[in-house]
Amino acid sequence: MRHPRIIIAGLGLAALTAAGGVTAALAGGSSASSAPAASRSAAAATVRTAPAAVAGKTETILVNAQGLPLYFYRPDTATKSFVTAGLARLWPPLTSAAPSGTGASGKLTVLNDANGHQVAYNGHLLYTFTSDHAGQVTGQGFQDFFVATPGLAPIAGSPAGTVPAAPAGGGLGY
Repeated sequence: MRHPRIIIAGLGLAALTAAGGVTAALAGGSSASSAPAASRSAAAATVRTAPAAVAGKTETILVNAQGLPLYFYRPDTATKSFVTAGLARLWPPLTSAAPSGTGASGKLTVLNDANGHQVAYNGHLLYTFTSDHAGQVTGQGFQDFFVATPGLAPIAGSPAGTVPAAPAGGGLGY
């Protein structure tokens, strides 16, 4: 099953192309409404926060525009994804050339790798899980994947610096 995970949305966040990828700071606030899902080749992906039950406890986690929980894979590094082939079919990478987000203070970056323009939060590459539905976390701890939370510490080797959030309205032409 393939999850749509790329949308075009104006959330008032700055994005810039830097050497090695795109960087955007997530601004605090509530989730924004989103446009209908677009194709995998769309330019923007949205990462936002949402409450979800994780191991019997309600936590604030990172989700994509459709509300699917986002995970990181413990063996990944800030510069290499080890999720390929069959593993990538079960754990589809979140891809976008220009990600945006809301609800967390971490940093979104993009790594251009075998999975395309893969989105990372604080250097941790992000994935969905094919067995999940919006608001449902079923992959926690499975195959070394863990739910991404707003407080996820930066991974060693992740790009430094952040991009300041744009003023309300964004001025990004969305």
